[in-house]
Amino acid sequence: MRSVRKTNRQHSSPPPRWPVYRHVIFDCDSTLTRIEGIDELASHPDTRQRIADLTRSAMEGKVHLETVYGERLEILRPTRGAVRALRSRYRKHVVKDAAALIQALKVLGHEVYIVSGGLFDPVREFGLHLGVAAEHIRAVEVEYDTLSGSWWQDQDPWREEYLAVQHSVLTESDGKAQIIRELLQNQTGRSLLVGDGVSDLLAGREVDLFVGFGGVIGRDRVASESKVFIQSQSIAPVLLLAAGTTALEHSGDAGVQALAGKAHALIQSAALRWNEVRLAEKFAACFGARATIGSERDL
Repeated sequence: MRSVRKTNRQHSSPPPRWPVYRHVIFDCDSTLTRIEGIDELASHPDTRQRIADLTRSAMEGKVHLETVYGERLEILRPTRGAVRALRSRYRKHVVKDAAALIQALKVLGHEVYIVSGGLFDPVREFGLHLGVAAEHIRAVEVEYDTLSGSWWQDQDPWREEYLAVQHSVLTESDGKAQIIRELLQNQTGRSLLVGDGVSDLLAGREVDLFVGFGGVIGRDRVASESKVFIQSQSIAPVLLLAAGTTALEHSGDAGVQALAGKAHALIQSAALRWNEVRLAEKFAACFGARATIGSERDL
């Protein structure tokens, strides 16, 4: 492992400029919020562990997501009300600086998206809470059984139990790639994706830069195969990766500048690990920041 720092040597050519990634796409669970929504639906400790194990296996790429997605919900059979309650849990466990990051990106003119394998209702509400436009949020919708429980007594619809997952490619390991491709179709400008799981890593081929996030859970494959990996609990470093030097230098917004300063300090403390030397050197030269290069065994 070694670090690359900006040198003081003079060059005749203009200083390098970090590119602007106009389209910034986030995963939700374990990226913008510190929880895994479906795992939170389990009330009994034994069931919770079983569900968490299935989720972990899928997120680490040990099994295909499509083999466990429906299985988890069949085990849990959550009510509509229980799924709705995830809204407040997402907000309670928001990742450090996530709200400020999305606000800063919007100030700088970026298009912000959430593409998640989580459940649509809580993911959508959480995204709106953070300031993401409704039309830029994608997640998995489910159907509820209107004949469950004491249906003949005109029961509260929030007690309706899970029936089935509506068909969605987001329940598949490689499904995010298709959704991102559709979102970016006919769009101009570079794109960046931030996520913690292997499904995010696989979708990285549809964007110009994939950023692995390990601030909640560090997954070995994501850490070793992403071009750059964030290992701080704060997601603030995404601002420098996405906005580029030009946008930051020309922004008079106090919130943007404050978050940029925090991101720079985190990066100087080795918040980023790079797996691509060329990008690491360019980043260090552009921002005068530390760019730590780590091999797979270092991560």
